[in-house]
Amino acid sequence: MLLNGQTEKLWTLGVYFVVVLLLVAAMLAVSYVLGQRHDEQRDRAALRVGNPLRGSARVHVSAKFYLVAMFFVIFDLEAVFIFAWAIAARELGWAGYCEILVFIAILLAGLGLSVAFRGARLEP
Repeated sequence: MLLNGQTEKLWTLGVYFVVVLLLVAAMLAVSYVLGQRHDEQRDRAALRVGNPLRGSARVHVSAKFYLVAMFFVIFDLEAVFIFAWAIAARELGWAGYCEILVFIAILLAGLGLSVAFRGARLEP
């Protein structure tokens, strides 16, 4: 059972969701109408600037680069959560401080286990 204030919040959330969907649909429609269309064979050919094509466009990338990218995403998200905690640190008090310590400890333990068990290094 929803109270009157909660129904109003859900209604505004629904309106926001519909507005976002309409905005996305409008952007897609405008890009479809105004966008360029190329059906010429010349446009599908590989771009050559006087040099002959050499090798394949598919280059083998080492898995170490993907590992660095995953660590970047993980620690970037960690920074977002820690920044949000820093903004509300005074209101959260000691309970919030203990929770962020547990959060950081879990992340560091995960990093340590991944490096220890997989023999992964952080340098690409």
